[in-house]
Amino acid sequence: MKKINKILNIELKKDEKVYFSSDNHLGAPNHLDSLDREKKFVNWLDLIKTDAKAIFLLGDLFDFWFEYKKVVPKGFVRVLGKLAEISDAGIDIYFFVGNHDMWMNGYFENELNIKVFYKPQNFMINNKKFLIGHGDGLGPGDIGFKRMKKIFTNSIAKFLFRWIHPDIGVGIAQYFSMKNKLLSGVDDIEFKGDDNEWLVQYAKEKLNQDDFQFFIFGHRHLPLDIKLSDKATYINLGDWISYYSFAEFDGSVLELKYHNKVLKE
Repeated sequence: MKKINKILNIELKKDEKVYFSSDNHLGAPNHLDSLDREKKFVNWLDLIKTDAKAIFLLGDLFDFWFEYKKVVPKGFVRVLGKLAEISDAGIDIYFFVGNHDMWMNGYFENELNIKVFYKPQNFMINNKKFLIGHGDGLGPGDIGFKRMKKIFTNSIAKFLFRWIHPDIGVGIAQYFSMKNKLLSGVDDIEFKGDDNEWLVQYAKEKLNQDDFQFFIFGHRHLPLDIKLSDKATYINLGDWISYYSFAEFDGSVLELKYHNKVLKE
């Protein structure tokens, strides 16, 4: 098994919080629906920036993303602008690539000063040990996607795709991104039970190697809060398509919340 990167440390001052979000899939299924969800997400970012020490975005922010040398996909100006504003204000933003935006190549780091991770990462937040990642291809399941990811991350495949004109290449990629069940996550929207949830199995395996308190992943499009032991919890963040869900950590308690409910409070 691949070794996880070294632990990164975050210390919270009084009233500071850490926020976690995943799976917006901006760009899908069409421009108008995506724009409405993008505005809700930007509204959430505006709300949390007042007390956020750090913001974790756990992948699939976009339904498709590919960085050419001089071009990135059209649109998403509201969310990109808001992330730039928050980053410029000194709030740390960490991004974990998902299976829909795995072809990132420096744009977030160079333009937005956002740290990008391509595999799960250890964090120590207020002396609590976290393992954080998007969640794709981990654990005993997800076999079909594991095979597909080998193709998508192949350097020859990326080189050939880069030579397709963006008007054609991006359009084709967006079509298959929404139609392919392995990519769209259509098969992942129902709870499979602890014994069949491959991210739960992955987290339990990691518990045998280290004393983690929290495991946080996305990818499943289903908000989950599962106790793995007396001291360890697995959280899946859900999505910003059906649930508008996120997690909030205040230094001691990690809690799943829902943006629509927060607005009503």
